[in-house]
Amino acid sequence: MTTVLDHLAIGAAVPTDGWDLFGGILGGTWVYGDDSPGYWWGQLNYAAGPKIELLTPTGGPDAAFLERFLAAHGAGPHHLNFIVSDIEATLTRIRALGIEPVGVNLDNPSWKEAFLHPRSAHGIVIQVAQQSGAPDTPAPRDLPEPGPPTRFDLIEHHVSDLDGATRLFREALDGQLESGGDHAAELTWPGGRRLRLVREDGLAREDGLARGGALHHIRFTRAEGTFGASDRERAALLAKRLGLRVELAG
Repeated sequence: MTTVLDHLAIGAAVPTDGWDLFGGILGGTWVYGDDSPGYWWGQLNYAAGPKIELLTPTGGPDAAFLERFLAAHGAGPHHLNFIVSDIEATLTRIRALGIEPVGVNLDNPSWKEAFLHPRSAHGIVIQVAQQSGAPDTPAPRDLPEPGPPTRFDLIEHHVSDLDGATRLFREALDGQLESGGDHAAELTWPGGRRLRLVREDGLAREDGLARGGALHHIRFTRAEGTFGASDRERAALLAKRLGLRVELAG
């Protein structure tokens, strides 16, 4: 059985800022996207690391989950997705940790999925999916020409229960533990996908850990060369609009 950290999804009322940041500045190239009931989604790929997915509500009753998220939090990170080769085996391992998946739908042979609620998944929605085939869809007309290629180096996620979070990502989701300790653990998946878990002892933070965790920042590195001052300034502005902290390394 294989498991890959496939993408980080960002929810936003409109995708324009996301296209500008993750495509125009950070060099993401179009993979695919599609309309789903209540929302539209599109994914960008990088020289290494997971993909970025942008989610935008399109109205109707099926958009309620994303509209509630945006009303409560504004634009920001929505979920981590793991693509697995055997979703039923993955769900068995998740349940063995005492976590009950929600939204389980195994009826569609091309896309079987289940979710972990953020209170069970250390502060962020986790989606696990078994995929067969992919849509062939053109890039949006407002997607800018990609900037120089980058590597999506790191997702750093702060948690109140480091041991529990490490068990989830290692034992149920096949992360390779590269380093660990009392205050942090770093896990990897094939293709340069990297997740760092950091223990955050206090709950009284500005962004809070009320659900046991919060995504702290993501990091990108230019495949060649470095980011200029104008790129850094523009990226900081767009990231703030998207409810993210983005570190540009190098």
